[in-house]
Amino acid sequence: MLISKKLETTINQQIGNEFAASMQYIHIASYFETEDLLHFAQLFFDQADEERMHAMKFVRYILDTGGEVAIPALPESRHDFKNAEEAVGAALEWEIEVTGQVNALMDIAVEEKDYIAQEFLGWFVTEQLEEVSKMSTILKIVRRAGEDLLMAETYIMSALPSEADAAAA
Repeated sequence: MLISKKLETTINQQIGNEFAASMQYIHIASYFETEDLLHFAQLFFDQADEERMHAMKFVRYILDTGGEVAIPALPESRHDFKNAEEAVGAALEWEIEVTGQVNALMDIAVEEKDYIAQEFLGWFVTEQLEEVSKMSTILKIVRRAGEDLLMAETYIMSALPSEADAAAA
């Protein structure tokens, strides 16, 4: 087995965190869909898919290293957003929290001198910089737009292509 019990347990917890993030992003996307802000909705539906993909990367890692996958129960995600700023603010807070979780995983890998895990987790460290930066930018755009979210939608559509657009390019 190439993974310690401590790292296996912590990564299993992170799998739950990633699936919970996916559910949270579905709720955020649904908020925007009900507000008829369809580009924002698609952005967050794409984000939900990405979080699921992150969870599955962790699942594959545990399996590839001979560990056992044991996904914890997921907490209920929030769905009662009052406005766009609150919804995007929740996404940014979540990404900052996930960054701390990924850093804690890396701390364990470094402490255990697990170079395979460090290499694997390096991708997530870089990904979290991108995620925090993206959500921070979106929050600034929403705040700048104020009540005129249609302008923010237009900007989001042109400045931040959807995952589908990125895959097609």
